[in-house]
Amino acid sequence: MHPQLESIFNEAENRYLKVEELDPLDQYVTSLPDRLQTYRVLRDRETTIMQAVADSLVTAFPNEKHERLERSIKHAMLVLRYAAMGMLLEDEAFIQNRLKGWLAETVKAYNTYDIERKLYTLLDQQLTNFLNSQQASLLQPMLNLAQATLLGEDQEEEPLTASALGW
Repeated sequence: MHPQLESIFNEAENRYLKVEELDPLDQYVTSLPDRLQTYRVLRDRETTIMQAVADSLVTAFPNEKHERLERSIKHAMLVLRYAAMGMLLEDEAFIQNRLKGWLAETVKAYNTYDIERKLYTLLDQQLTNFLNSQQASLLQPMLNLAQATLLGEDQEEEPLTASALGW
């Protein structure tokens, strides 16, 4: 659940919510249909999206071992699922808690930074084929957070932003 909403509900246990406490709840509820639709698109089109990404990644890295590419693609599928759930919940902590430690360490251990950067560029390109601008704006902050976590804060390249993608 959205952390701010959870806090509001906990604080208002023995009283009615104040007007200013209802605003975040209203905003979340109002955006929920768009979030649900975006989640459904991602769920229903994941295979198509990721197959196109995988095909392009193989083309971009023709001499790379299949196992390295496959590992990165599997991780990207997980990240996309986590980003979709984080977007649905409107909860950045969800992404951070799911990805903290293991994913960045895996990228570091296998030294797949170049593959990951290209993969996420390709993923962003594919998402433009399946999501409208409203849906992309809901998902993109979660993907940006995941990319920052994945590639580490000490990397010289910044994660892709919605404005850089023309969204």
